[in-house]
Amino acid sequence: MSTRRRIAITGMAINTPLGDTLEGHLAALLAGRSAITRWRSFPVDDVLCKVGADLEGYDIDGRFEALAPRLPAAVAERARGLVRRVPWSTRLSILLALDAALDAGLYDSPCPPERVATLVAGHNVNNHYNFRQRRDFDDEPDFIDGLYALYALDTDHAGCVSEVLGGKGAICTLGGACASGNVALRQAVDEIRHHGAEVAVVVGAVLDHAPIDFHAMAIMGAVAHKRFNDRPPLASRPFDTQREGFVPAHGGAVMILERWDRAVARGARIHGELLGVELGADACHLPQPSAEGQQRVMEAVMAACDIDPSQVDYVNAHATSTPLGDVTETRAITAVFGADGPKVNATKSMLGHTCWSAAVVETVGAVLQMNAGRLHPSINIDTLDPEIELDVCRHGPLEHPVEVLMKNAFGFGGINSVSLIRRAGRGSGS
Repeated sequence: MSTRRRIAITGMAINTPLGDTLEGHLAALLAGRSAITRWRSFPVDDVLCKVGADLEGYDIDGRFEALAPRLPAAVAERARGLVRRVPWSTRLSILLALDAALDAGLYDSPCPPERVATLVAGHNVNNHYNFRQRRDFDDEPDFIDGLYALYALDTDHAGCVSEVLGGKGAICTLGGACASGNVALRQAVDEIRHHGAEVAVVVGAVLDHAPIDFHAMAIMGAVAHKRFNDRPPLASRPFDTQREGFVPAHGGAVMILERWDRAVARGARIHGELLGVELGADACHLPQPSAEGQQRVMEAVMAACDIDPSQVDYVNAHATSTPLGDVTETRAITAVFGADGPKVNATKSMLGHTCWSAAVVETVGAVLQMNAGRLHPSINIDTLDPEIELDVCRHGPLEHPVEVLMKNAFGFGGINSVSLIRRAGRGSGS
């Protein structure tokens, strides 16, 4: 590790139904508050899955006007024009990027534009926008959005974020299903360590779910849609014997990564140090998770980062609330650490599954917990699955010092990803 360029997390921003500020989001997590309701973004009468964490009605214009006075005038002007015309999810990506840049203090210590990378996690992000455009096309082809050919592309998120922040370095979108956030973080590590970037903006974009997505996943048996449609707050229940599938959710986050020496030199507040991210495959395209594959990647990232299992204090689990997925992951964690290993919790028990952005959203929450020295509960565990031997924080929030945390994220297609983050300590140069 001493010969590898260190990477600081200097900026974070989040927007979920639990809150659109770091402080508010953490408070909601520690309070064990569920974000799950019935969907309001579209009628659900013909959709099997009727519950989720919904950002419908979020005041985008109000949030932008709250941020604007803190922005350089030129940035605010660029952003205002974009926020007025781009699709809903892209607007949220712009707000998150502006908020994270403010949190990082980038406007006070600007980076050469060609040294700023912009990386967006996810694919098919504007699904509901695209779904509506296709319905308009069926009704009357000339009624579709005049810029549909541009706005339908995931790259528009990256283009808009780079435009408002002025980043002229590497730019791309990175899809890895529910592992996309960690895939983007891994690319950010590579951009800083190997490709000359000084700053990398990692966008976990809000997946704009379409009703056909929920219905199709219910048919496949992946999402909760049977016992809890009339009891939404109870629907997401990782590790519980009654879990029946994941609960889709809206939610996004942005992380600003920076060369450690640059961050220290400018006196930046450092949220944590991203030690590394590793990826691996199960060589199986079906949603059949492999404990061996997950174990292998957890061990690989610790070896790459010179971290012993005994040094990991906390695992923020992927823990989607699926019958097979939860027990597979806990088997892998137990194989790596033993039953008396680190504390484990499940953010999705409260937030549901934000899908492509999940690893970024949940990493922001995990870093907030690390720095607070408190872990949020895993809620809705009425009866713990007897196969699970780990301490999954089922009895409420707890005080717990964390120096190193692990974040798991696993995606359809047999994609396994794991990151490690270390607490920065009292001094940014520690």
